[in-house]
Amino acid sequence: MAARDGDGWVECSCGSKHWGLHGAAGLLIYRDGAILLQHRAPWVHNGDTWGIPGGARDSHESVIDGAIREAVEETGIDPQQLTPRQTHNDNHGNWSYDTVIAEATSELVAHELNDESHEVRWVLFDDVTRLPLHPSFAKSWRDLRAKLDYLITPR
Repeated sequence: MAARDGDGWVECSCGSKHWGLHGAAGLLIYRDGAILLQHRAPWVHNGDTWGIPGGARDSHESVIDGAIREAVEETGIDPQQLTPRQTHNDNHGNWSYDTVIAEATSELVAHELNDESHEVRWVLFDDVTRLPLHPSFAKSWRDLRAKLDYLITPR
């Protein structure tokens, strides 16, 4: 994978180091009461945990474009099978992570595409917290779940 202008660590005002000179974005894909999760390889930051595909945004990318690019690179999904519905911003002041919540068609297929992943799998909403989650995803899951529930509730 080629180096991109967003690649690099940021010393965050929260006291942690985060990947992404221009912030980062991930894609929370859902359908039929489940989300697509990625089992991160042990060698990556916060490895051997489960989270959503995502990574550093480049300077020219929108949140949606960056999240979709990362998901395509990591899981081989076809973006034509997605409809972005909402975003969630975890703002740390000088760095932020944006989660794009997108609905998938039944035809969407995903698989681990590079060495950043051990596995990708559909996980029922209620089973997500049974997995060892990426720490930042774990902190955001309650808010993300509430947004998912709102999106799928018939009106």
